[in-house]
Amino acid sequence: MTPIQGYHLITPDDLHWRPSNLMHIPNADFLERTGSQILGARLWRFPPMSANTWHKHVKAEEFYFVIEGTGRIRIGDETVTVPQYGAVLVGPDQMRQIFNDTEEEVLWLIVAAPDAELEEGQPMDMKLFWPVDPTQLPRELDGVTWPPKESG
Repeated sequence: MTPIQGYHLITPDDLHWRPSNLMHIPNADFLERTGSQILGARLWRFPPMSANTWHKHVKAEEFYFVIEGTGRIRIGDETVTVPQYGAVLVGPDQMRQIFNDTEEEVLWLIVAAPDAELEEGQPMDMKLFWPVDPTQLPRELDGVTWPPKESG
C-alpha cells in the first residue's frame, strides 16, 4: 500500500450518497476520490427501524462514531448503545451489525482499512465476511421488515 502525497480537501458537495447493496442504508464514501489505499471513511444514515449487514472482517478493525442520534450496535451476543459523539472500536473477528430501533435517523461515521483485508493473491471469499445470513436482523427489530420491499 502506498500512502497519498499531499492532502485532499473533501467538502459536503463532493459526497455521493447511495444505498448499500444488501440493506439499502444510505451512505457516502469520504475517501473514494482520494486514492487512499490505507484508510476508508464512510458516513451512514440509518433510517428509523433499519439495520446494516451482520458481518465481520478478516483483518480490519472498524471505528464506529455516532454523529447524530443514539447509536445501537450488535457485537457478538451483546447489544451496545453508543451516545451521540461516542464511539466503539471493533476487532476484525467480532460479528457486528449497526441497527436503529428508534423513530429518529442516526448518522454514523465508520473508519476502517478495508483494502488491507486479504493477503496478495488470496481469493475473495464472502464467507470470510458473512459466515451466516448477512440480512438477519437483531432481536430489537423483531417484526420489522428491512430493507423495505420494493413495490412494483
